Amino acid sequence: MRLLTKAWTVGVALVTAGALTACSGAGGTTGGAGGGSADEPVKLTVWSWDGTVELAVPGFEKANPGIEVEVVNAGSSSDEYQALDNAIQAGSGVPDLVMFEYFAVPYFAVPGKLADLGPLGAAELADDYVPSAWNNVTIGDGVYALPSDFGPAVMFWNEATFAKAGIDEAPATWDEYYEDAKRIRALGDDYYITQDTNDLFFLLSLIWQAGGRPFEVDGTTVHIDFAAPETQKAVAFWQKMIDEDLVNTKISAWSDDWNRALNDGTLASQNMGGWLTSTLPERAPDAAGDFRVALMPQWEKGEKVGAENGGSSFGIPEAAANKEAAYTFLEYFTHGEGLQPRVDAGAFVPNTSVLDSPEFQDVKNPYFGDQKTGEVLAEASNIAAVGWQYPPFFEWARSTYADIATPFYTSGEGSLEEVLQTWEQRSVEYGNEQGFQVD
Repeated sequence: MRLLTKAWTVGVALVTAGALTACSGAGGTTGGAGGGSADEPVKLTVWSWDGTVELAVPGFEKANPGIEVEVVNAGSSSDEYQALDNAIQAGSGVPDLVMFEYFAVPYFAVPGKLADLGPLGAAELADDYVPSAWNNVTIGDGVYALPSDFGPAVMFWNEATFAKAGIDEAPATWDEYYEDAKRIRALGDDYYITQDTNDLFFLLSLIWQAGGRPFEVDGTTVHIDFAAPETQKAVAFWQKMIDEDLVNTKISAWSDDWNRALNDGTLASQNMGGWLTSTLPERAPDAAGDFRVALMPQWEKGEKVGAENGGSSFGIPEAAANKEAAYTFLEYFTHGEGLQPRVDAGAFVPNTSVLDSPEFQDVKNPYFGDQKTGEVLAEASNIAAVGWQYPPFFEWARSTYADIATPFYTSGEGSLEEVLQTWEQRSVEYGNEQGFQVD
């Protein structure tokens, strides 16, 4: 997703090349596994905007001397997807491994552009990933990618600002969130509980958590429906927040104004993916010790239901020349011994072996007031609800949503419901034009 890509780019930019020594040896691999000889090694090309993947290369090449790996940044996610499509159509230049946001996996998998990794052994790894992440890379009976990072939806809240408003804990429900928003708004003209200037993925996470499933996909058949009661509940709530001026609709995420407002506490919280844990300290250094991490507020008190906000995976194009060797490296950096160097560098991964470990959960984070943020992030990852699907043309759909929704946020005219109705109509039309059966 676009926001995740920006945030992740910031995060991995903080990783200094050579900061870590990759581990030697690979779980389940042997020297030259799936590779060539020392005289003619297999050369893998990996397209990735995740800088931590490269940290796994030295250890992998040491354990697999018959395979050489080159990690290439093919640009933004959208640029990469277009370049891959072009290479597949041209029949040349197809990389061996490609990074995909979760929503992009169906676009390439449904028409047969991605290899099913099940026969290579991927299905045996399911238990090492939280259910929602595994759901993202499986389509029907096939496994078309392995999860590499994850964005459990959580709430980052400024304890100092909340305290100034007379609130001593994070809201447990969305009703409490609404009441807290009014108290924070009363602090002054610049104070808001959060901002939103057309954040599609936040809105979808709200719908997701409420039980809405607006996209149903079965191969090339797609059903889109934003009228379900669960979806409408989430949309109506956020419409109320906007209508009552409880959300700042002027400050855009990732902007200098956003940094400033997070720094001075006038933006009191953000509901985003867990990946913000690694980038918020750079965005708001003056707020060190003030922020905390909490689960998303719940629709019903006592529930524990989560959602996603971002995440990525890696798949092997069907046209790739070195599938076995590519899978050997893929398994190494998403599940094997190449995983730890990435985690040490700040990668947030959905592996249960990492999330459930004391090393992850027991570490106190000084930026977050010595909170053990890993405990919250692990729980948020494990409770992310399954069953969510993206249509195989979502890359187009997300861009179109921005065009439709921006006038609503800038003018205040219309409603989120009308935005989603228009988006649904255009998506149905586009999907059918592309040869899908969409209603």
